Amino acid sequence: MKEKAVIVLSGGLDSTTCMGIARDRGYELYPITFFYNQRHHKEVEHAKRVAEHYGVADRHKVVNVSFLGEIGGSALTDETIAVRTSGVDEEIPETYVPARNLIFLSLAVAYGEVIGARTIYTGVNAVDYSGYPDCRPEFIRSLTETVNLATKMGVTSEQKIKIETPLIHLTKADIIRIGLALKVPYELTTSCYQGEEEACGVCDSCLLRLKGFAENNAVDPIPYKSIS
Repeated sequence: MKEKAVIVLSGGLDSTTCMGIARDRGYELYPITFFYNQRHHKEVEHAKRVAEHYGVADRHKVVNVSFLGEIGGSALTDETIAVRTSGVDEEIPETYVPARNLIFLSLAVAYGEVIGARTIYTGVNAVDYSGYPDCRPEFIRSLTETVNLATKMGVTSEQKIKIETPLIHLTKADIIRIGLALKVPYELTTSCYQGEEEACGVCDSCLLRLKGFAENNAVDPIPYKSIS
C-alpha cells in the first residue's frame, strides 16, 4: 500500500511542482487547497484542474478560511493595497499574508491526521521570495517540532510527521527544470497576483515565473497580457 501525502496545492507553479515530485516519489496524493478571499481566487479553480490531471479530484479538499480576507493586511486580501510591479527586493512584500503558511500547514496536518498521512508537502521557497518569514527553513523546522508535540499522531507514534519542502532552496529556474522533467502540467497553473483571466506579466510573481522559464529556454504555456 502506498504511503499517503497531503499536498498544499494553491494552483500555482510551485505547489503543482510539489504534486509532481510527490507523485514521482510514489506517494498517494491528497491535495488540500485554501480559499481565503484572495484577490487571485481563480487559483482555486486551477488547483481543481491540477487535481483532476493527477487523477485525485475525488479526494481534493477545498477549505474556506475566508477570515484571512476579513483580517486583511495584505495586497492579496485587501484591494486597497496595490500589488507591487517594480520587481523583487529584500523587504517583506505587501503580498505577505499574515500567518498564512502557519494556518495552512496546521490545517494540512489536521487533514493528514484524519486520513493517516504523516507527510505534508508544501512549495515554500526561501530563495526567490526572500522576505517572506513563513517560507524560511527556520519556520519549517520549528513548526515540524510543534505539530509533533500538538497532535495525537505526533505523540503516539515513533514515526513522526514530516513537512517536506523540496523547493525551499531552489531558484525558480531550478524548480521549473524539475517540473519540466516530471511533465508537470504548467499550462493548468496560475501565478499572477492580479487574478485576471490573463496573467499581467509585471507583478513580482509573474516576473519570477517568466524569468524561470526563460532561463530554461522554455516558453511559459499560460497567456499573458504583457511581457516586457
